[in-house]
Amino acid sequence: MLIDCHTHAFADKIADRAVEQLINYYSIPTSHGGQLADLLQAANQADLDALILLVAATKPEQLKPANDYILDLAGKTPAEIAAAVKLPKVPKIIPFGTFHPDSPDWITEISRLRAAGIKGIKLHPEFQGIDLADPALNPFWEEVAGEFIIMIHVGDPQVSPANMSTPTKVAAIIKNFPQIQIIAAHLGGYQFWEEVVEVLAGTDVYLDTSSALSYIDPELCKAIFKKHDLEKILFGSDYPLRSPLEELQLLDSLAWLTASERELIYGANCKRLLKI
Repeated sequence: MLIDCHTHAFADKIADRAVEQLINYYSIPTSHGGQLADLLQAANQADLDALILLVAATKPEQLKPANDYILDLAGKTPAEIAAAVKLPKVPKIIPFGTFHPDSPDWITEISRLRAAGIKGIKLHPEFQGIDLADPALNPFWEEVAGEFIIMIHVGDPQVSPANMSTPTKVAAIIKNFPQIQIIAAHLGGYQFWEEVVEVLAGTDVYLDTSSALSYIDPELCKAIFKKHDLEKILFGSDYPLRSPLEELQLLDSLAWLTASERELIYGANCKRLLKI
């Protein structure tokens, strides 16, 4: 099974603006569109069986609309989605909800996600103004522990001097809330990979490969893979910044991975985590 655990698509009316903001924020050019149809076309090109679709509420007032978008997708069959985007087939979509600590209704939103059977929640500390070390987040960690998978963007020193998300901060969450299942995106911390080797690799956390393989030193990449449990490494593309096909080709180029190890990373690990 081939599963991309890290993709983004936006409501049609805001998709172009959202992609432009991503390009400007990261200084990473992309020609990929941000609408759901664009994502699913790219998914079909890579022959994906399934994908995780992520959203993030960057302001408290965006929390309910962002989750409305996710819940609407969760309520549709693959056939209905395929018809809506005018494609003959689409992969299985596993939508994750989002959270914002400054929303007075965040508990209600967690309840809505829970009732709909949503499997995970996405946090982007830099975009959302969330410091992972803030004790004010403890009620959230307690609420989701043992139930939701938490996908956390980690990294960005060149654009976020405050370092709201670091491997060390993720490691502290795991220590303090051991029941939480966390996916630390971008191989545990974009541009923090030496710190990943020191404090996060080898711990009870999932790492995804999104927006990492193009930028990490090859030997540092190998060190993370060799130190971490390969059953806790997941393939991710970070569409629309990167396409699933592009990232699969990069993963294929890691000659030191065996065929059986590749199968785990391509989808078997994520399938087990998602229980699908």
